[in-house]
Amino acid sequence: MALSKLERKQRIRRRIRKKVSGTAQKPRMSVFRSNTNIYVQFIDDVNGVTLASASSMSKEIAENKNITKTEQARLVGQLAAKNALAKGIEQVVFDRGGNLYHGRIKALADAAREGGLKF
Repeated sequence: MALSKLERKQRIRRRIRKKVSGTAQKPRMSVFRSNTNIYVQFIDDVNGVTLASASSMSKEIAENKNITKTEQARLVGQLAAKNALAKGIEQVVFDRGGNLYHGRIKALADAAREGGLKF
């Protein structure tokens, strides 16, 4: 029996989350990608709190109307790195959220690395 796209993504997501966990010193950088927007959270899984976040819905990025979704993801990666460094987060564990590591996810990760995050 073939899995639906959603079931396959959830299975991959569970497999990733079995191995990836964040702490206060090295939080999990969790990425959620919808059809129109992209969101990043820095999560301390030990205490169950979000330490910092960034999304394409923020004012700086949302006001740029004529950019591609990949460009938008790159801007979110830069913003995420800036927000994390402001909170004292330098090292993270990357959680791609069941998405393949290419396109928007890769653009976001590369921009976050260029912004100063280590993962």
